[in-house]
Amino acid sequence: KITEIFVIADEFCKVFNAMLRRRGLSKIRTDRKREYHRDCRLSQAEVIVIMIMFHSYNHKCLKHFYLNEICQRYRHLFPETVSYNRFTELEKSVVVQFVIFVKKCLLGKCTGISFVDSTLLRVCRNQRIHMHKVFKGIAQRGKCSLGWFYGFKLHLICNDKGEILNFM
Repeated sequence: KITEIFVIADEFCKVFNAMLRRRGLSKIRTDRKREYHRDCRLSQAEVIVIMIMFHSYNHKCLKHFYLNEICQRYRHLFPETVSYNRFTELEKSVVVQFVIFVKKCLLGKCTGISFVDSTLLRVCRNQRIHMHKVFKGIAQRGKCSLGWFYGFKLHLICNDKGEILNFM
């Protein structure tokens, strides 16, 4: 199953990167003083597959999952692993591709019975709203059954098989 997801993710990344280049949205490295750039050993598709594995295996800590599972147990599938710090940098660089890939390729099919639910994603405590800078202008105050919060709301639609149909 991991190999199948990798093949689909690799094809998606090739098409996505070609589309970015065609529209002139790819990064151009002319602002640096030195032109030193070494290509990453992990491809974008491998990073996406590792992120999917982390979320589907129900691990709570990405660091332990990456170091114990990917670097040791699945070493034969990912022979060119990088350090954990470098992986977190790569993860940030493919987050847009990851979300679009999940939205376009990995969602389930509607079976006629759907369930809608929402959950809150707190950014910080209410007392620290005015000091918070990371999501300033994006996060908002909201109210749920647990009271007021500052952050985002995640909305999910699932079918009767437990497959995610859509999210926002």
